[in-house]
Amino acid sequence: MYDKKLETEENQRTANYETIQTDIKREVGREITSKAERKSRADSSAVENVADDLREKAVREIVSTEREIEVGRALARFSQIVDYIFFIIYGLLGIRLLLALFAARSGADFVQFIRSVTEPFYAPFRGIVPSPSIEGGFTLALPIVVALFVYVLLHLAVNGFFRIFVHRKTTV
Repeated sequence: MYDKKLETEENQRTANYETIQTDIKREVGREITSKAERKSRADSSAVENVADDLREKAVREIVSTEREIEVGRALARFSQIVDYIFFIIYGLLGIRLLLALFAARSGADFVQFIRSVTEPFYAPFRGIVPSPSIEGGFTLALPIVVALFVYVLLHLAVNGFFRIFVHRKTTV
């Protein structure tokens, strides 16, 4: 009997607690709704100021981003031109290396043309290392290989330099 009475009192207390809790939630909800519906002029003005500031910031950000995109596009185009020039240099020096490797006849017009075109790019490297030859005039022109390696490094350095000026935003 004592347990039954305790259980009944506990159930009554729980029911009272939940009733009070529901009433308080309802009252707080009404108060919040009432305050939200009543806009003061100061609140409206503050909201409008914040909205204006956000709009200005968004426009400035868009203009800044557009400028960065244009600069990036211009540098990308210039980088493509530089890449193309280096690829032409690689190709011409590669052809000169193959002609030397296969002992092409130096009197041939094409051989003379390739030598004259590549001479400005090859001249700083002439004589750096010996060029081994075998019978029949076949030569491994190691200075051309060194020149190709140096031009690849120079090409990578130029592209790295362009990347310094084109950066992506990582924060908002």
